[in-house]
Amino acid sequence: MDRHDVLSVSEVARRSGYAASALRFYEDQGLIEAGRSAGGRRSYERSVLRRLAFIRAASNVGLTLAEIREELAQLPSNRTPTKADWQRISRHWRGRLDERIAALERLRDGLDSCIGCGCLSLQRCAFSNPADIAGTVAAGAAYLPGELRRPHRVR
Repeated sequence: MDRHDVLSVSEVARRSGYAASALRFYEDQGLIEAGRSAGGRRSYERSVLRRLAFIRAASNVGLTLAEIREELAQLPSNRTPTKADWQRISRHWRGRLDERIAALERLRDGLDSCIGCGCLSLQRCAFSNPADIAGTVAAGAAYLPGELRRPHRVR
């Protein structure tokens, strides 16, 4: 392999926008592979940049790590993926994107009267919260369409 086809951790981090810790995590999860130099340093084939871009795009669409892993497993390991390969594995994203677009439209159309928080601060709320039931449904913006909710992370 040509030395120009091998990238260091710092180069992959810089070019992909991921922190080195994220690269190690994705490697541990089996989403990307790293080689090792004689001194034990991680190195990556240039093609890992495509996989990382795919991971970011798939995550933004709402795929879970398990779904991303499943999709990446369909890519050829013996050659660089082609446009047809990428089209094949991303085909079902259209439905996810349509769902997210519809959820955003519902949110946009109701924003002038409510953001889905269930706070009871408005006389008339597009998402309605009689008897403060939103507090029993979920934390935060309980009525925000599910496609737009991300898991709450406690820090």
